Amino acid sequence: MPAFRYEAVDAGGATRKGVVNADSPRAARADLRVQGLTPLNVEAIAAQVDASGATRSRGFGERLSSVELALFTRQMASLLEAGLPLEQAFTALLEQAEKPYLRDLIASIRAEVMGGIAFSDALSHHPRDFDQIYRGLVSSGEQIGQLARVLSRLADYIERRNALVQKVRLAFTYPAIVTVVAFAIVIFLLTYVVPQIVSVFANTKQKLPVLTVIMLAVSDFMRAYGILLGAALVAAWFAWRRALQNPVLKRRWHTWLLTAPVYGKFERSLNTARFASTLAITTGSGVPILRALDTSRDTLSNVAMRELVEQATASVREGISLARALSVQKHFPPMLVHMIRAGEITGELPAMLERAANSQQADLERRTLTIAGLLEPVLILAMGLVVLLIVLAVLMPIIEINQLVR
Repeated sequence: MPAFRYEAVDAGGATRKGVVNADSPRAARADLRVQGLTPLNVEAIAAQVDASGATRSRGFGERLSSVELALFTRQMASLLEAGLPLEQAFTALLEQAEKPYLRDLIASIRAEVMGGIAFSDALSHHPRDFDQIYRGLVSSGEQIGQLARVLSRLADYIERRNALVQKVRLAFTYPAIVTVVAFAIVIFLLTYVVPQIVSVFANTKQKLPVLTVIMLAVSDFMRAYGILLGAALVAAWFAWRRALQNPVLKRRWHTWLLTAPVYGKFERSLNTARFASTLAITTGSGVPILRALDTSRDTLSNVAMRELVEQATASVREGISLARALSVQKHFPPMLVHMIRAGEITGELPAMLERAANSQQADLERRTLTIAGLLEPVLILAMGLVVLLIVLAVLMPIIEINQLVR
């Protein structure tokens, strides 16, 4: 039964908004009149995919945030664990939803489920909010009859992922602010302060020091071509992003990132943590190992590591153990391989993968803090050096004038 978003007026003249399920817009208006409401506007809530399966474009910002997705999953898991039927769980979530987009989304899924569609199939109509991994895990939970448990594990996974992303962002926030402030100060000094001060000495026909001449040249260049330089840098950035759409170039770049100084270990830890976390939750939810590997591969942001997982999956398909298949790939940490081998021997692969995932996330946090800790003094020293050069360029003519006076 389709869902309709409505705006109506009650007997007291107050405007009310909400969602109603009906077979047609006409039936929706009739239901509203039965409730004592005068409908002003009734609009069908459309899914994010059309009849051909193509994703419909939606307005800017119309999608669930990672925090909202975690909250939706946690609430749904709690309601189902409490013994509520799926329809009543959606009704409870619909009553609690505050954002209009979230209400429309829940109402649309609820209407499709009430119409006889499986929960995972209803989610597939909203691919912008629920990715393939999410839908696949929900489908697995439905098939094994453990939807509440799978949703609870999925909520744990999303919450850990959000916490990790938040820590990474916070770690790099301070260096980013320092960088922006440093560039702003240097640009201000070069384009305004230096020309104002040094022009006084230039009018005296005094021979300026080499450092002052260089700084004046840089200042003149920034004032004349600064905007063009900024536009060129932005254009170069977009050109690089576009060039990375080439599969060959993107693979070479991602391969280099894995071995890059300092950052290489961070890139490996980030992708390994994603791989281990997703593999732990998929295997723990009853997903076959080959399908779980394919699902985990899709979470990797590094193309080179995706290819390594594909090679490992092919080896597992031929009968080789997962630990042995990953051990020949040099970018997977030995600790992960050892934990997987122990899980395969003891028959507790999901639990061992969970421990490996937690260890990799802890390692990623440590590396993030290390990189951020290194960036802070480097940026401060670089800024201090540039400012020192600018100050020397201004002071050196003054020092020479004092020497001439003496």
